[in-house]
Amino acid sequence: MPSEDIGYRGIGRAEDQTPGYNEIRFVVMSLMARMSFCAPVEVMAVTNAGGVSPVGFVDVKPLINQTDGQGNAIEHGTIYNIPYIRVQGGDNAVIIDPQVGDIGMCSFADRDISILKSTKTRANPGSKRKLSKADGIYTGGILNGTPSQYVRFADGIVELVGTNQLNVKAPNVAIEASTQASITAPTIALNGNLTMAGETGGSSEATLTGNFNITGTIKNNGKNIGDTHTHNNVQPGSGNSGSVN
Repeated sequence: MPSEDIGYRGIGRAEDQTPGYNEIRFVVMSLMARMSFCAPVEVMAVTNAGGVSPVGFVDVKPLINQTDGQGNAIEHGTIYNIPYIRVQGGDNAVIIDPQVGDIGMCSFADRDISILKSTKTRANPGSKRKLSKADGIYTGGILNGTPSQYVRFADGIVELVGTNQLNVKAPNVAIEASTQASITAPTIALNGNLTMAGETGGSSEATLTGNFNITGTIKNNGKNIGDTHTHNNVQPGSGNSGSVN
């Protein structure tokens, strides 16, 4: 706001009015103030929401206000249609789309990237502008809160945590543990044919419900109890047979 005594105050210092170096410095600094390099921003909108799709765009708003000569704050406007970075190589990617409210860094290209954004191939600058906020790239989050879903790497530990569901999809999935692999859940469902190699066992009683069709020999404590087993001490009549051979 203007002062009744001096009107609008500029950004120059008293010494900037002295001839020579200070005058040139003031002009150079004023020109540099129009350049954009990088800035912390808040995500205002996102085109993607975690789906399998090409990398999207965000709208962002710089978090450090501009100030006039008297120190009054002047908020930045929203910068629209800014591409964001995804960890991707070829057809392989880690998909973590930004969310509204995220805080992150935005860097600004030295030339107009508008044609590159639309064609995704080598192109001339779309205009003569340089170091403009319109040519920003959102490079990722900073100063954000504690996540509820995450991949965590610690000393000797890799931890994958989800709040609702974890999906692993591939034609072939292999889990290899040199010591032990365990699954803990109230209910475990196996949909498909099951092949086991090695021993099975447990420290508590197991209950099996339903019909079972078994091909091969069934043994209990080393004795055959399948359809070919025999008993000892068998006698004619209504008595019980002896134990399994």
